[in-house]
Amino acid sequence: MNDRLRELMLEAGYAAPEMAGRGQKLAELILRHCIGVCEEMWGHCGGLPGDGALAMDCANWIRRDFGVEYGVDE
Repeated sequence: MNDRLRELMLEAGYAAPEMAGRGQKLAELILRHCIGVCEEMWGHCGGLPGDGALAMDCANWIRRDFGVEYGVDE
């Protein structure tokens, strides 16, 4: 489990986040949805600089901070 995700689960009150498989799965699904929203925004901007580039930066920051792999769909 990613350290940042573990920190957030502890903050949310999970006594043993390493044992909280369902909570971790839910968090991963939410993160993937957020990445998808960022990528969709980029697509609506036609991949142009400006807002579109910022949307992809956002998706990449989420991937980096939470250890979400590229190109993995569930």
